[in-house]
Amino acid sequence: MFGEAHDLLHEFPEHKDRIHELKMENTHFARLFEEYNELDHQLHRIQQCIETPSDEVVEELKKKRLQLKDELLLMLTHH
Repeated sequence: MFGEAHDLLHEFPEHKDRIHELKMENTHFARLFEEYNELDHQLHRIQQCIETPSDEVVEELKKKRLQLKDELLLMLTHH
């Protein structure tokens, strides 16, 4: 949805404590989390018309964000 937040704490509130724990203890998770947040911020700027890349670039960014989200969720749910 246009302008909707996609940050992980908003997407997965039930994993809030686990997200914090993994950010502190797992450098790979922390790096992916940061990359996800950067992509999400960039896409939000695009939705607000602050940045105006091509549709192809936007679709690639969305695909990458979804891929990261899936990988992060897998890490959150497998202890």
